[in-house]
Amino acid sequence: MIRALIGLGIALATLGGGIGGYAVYSETRSHDYPEAEIYAVSDNAMGEVDAALDRASLSDKRVLVVMGANWCHDSRALAGRLTTGRIGALVSENYETVFVNVGMPQTGDGHNLAIARRFGIEDLPGTPNLLVLSADGSPLNASTATGWRDAASRSEAEIYEALRGLAARD
Repeated sequence: MIRALIGLGIALATLGGGIGGYAVYSETRSHDYPEAEIYAVSDNAMGEVDAALDRASLSDKRVLVVMGANWCHDSRALAGRLTTGRIGALVSENYETVFVNVGMPQTGDGHNLAIARRFGIEDLPGTPNLLVLSADGSPLNASTATGWRDAASRSEAEIYEALRGLAARD
């Protein structure tokens, strides 16, 4: 019986369905990027951003605010890329990073949206979003921060170069 239910769930997910509105994934999912479920629900996400700004001012780094959700494969892919390999090393060296759970802003069920608005982003059309701030809290990529909804299909080199460019201090 349990095998039949699991098989049904996998079949529904394959057809675009799901159980209770959530996609069910097969254990045999394959792709060429790491994934991380790192978007924790927080009672003080704004405080976490403020703490990252404080650390950045002491360490001469930028702040990377990654607004996403664990339900989103692009968010998980971006989080996986940002925390592993050469991208993870670049991020660790140049950024104080905060992962903010924003829920499903595109459906009206968003969380922590005041963080985006604080830095000049009025609308989050989806997830993930990647905002880079200077240590004084000035947004450096407000016009492109919401353009990361295709993160899972971006190459490692493309993500690396974008972050390297945003880390540069001219």
